[in-house]
Amino acid sequence: MNILCIETSTNCCSAAICKDGVAVVSKENLTGANHASELPVFIEELLSQARENAWTIDAVALSEGPGSYTGLRIGASTAKGICYALQIPLLPIDTLQLLCVAAEASADIPADALLCPMLDARRMEVYTASYMPRECKRIKEVEALVLDEHSFEAELMEQPVFFFGNGAEKCKAVLTHSNAHFVDGIVPQAKYMGVLAEKQDKVLDCKQVAYYEPFYLKAFVPAPSHIKGLN
Repeated sequence: MNILCIETSTNCCSAAICKDGVAVVSKENLTGANHASELPVFIEELLSQARENAWTIDAVALSEGPGSYTGLRIGASTAKGICYALQIPLLPIDTLQLLCVAAEASADIPADALLCPMLDARRMEVYTASYMPRECKRIKEVEALVLDEHSFEAELMEQPVFFFGNGAEKCKAVLTHSNAHFVDGIVPQAKYMGVLAEKQDKVLDCKQVAYYEPFYLKAFVPAPSHIKGLN
């Protein structure tokens, strides 16, 4: 199956075409948040390559969150538009699970470890959950967690725990147990989505796509405008 994959949950923006779970072509910018202008260009370039190679796009996989509210909105609206236009299904992908796949592709993580992806939710708060290695099966529900020195105390007493994602950096000062391991530079990327998309049970047809919303986890709270007259 040929799947167009879209990832915009952080300040990194990426898209890829995955064939039978493996990325055959990808586009990404991992250095800044310009999703609204970059994502359409990435997708046009990918679809152009698909036409040149006679690849039929069978579905769109979307990294659905949690993550940046604005980034998730851009990714979701783009994915829904493509699904409508091509009359193909949408496959929502757990962003934290995607981080686990990226981490295992980049680091040697033992089978008895616990995977703990973290996305920054400002201050000392992170979006996180717990997953088992290899199949990246979730064993603890996603939550918005305020970190302190007692976070993951029970888990760290029992086994090695690997922390990664853009929220993990601020954990280093408080999670000092010898079983706490940190993998730097791990970000959610579209090129890793194929393996999750291929075995995704949640498949939304075009009618269901109309009502689909990303997984924000927390309600969006707008900041005061800095433009005079808009406060």
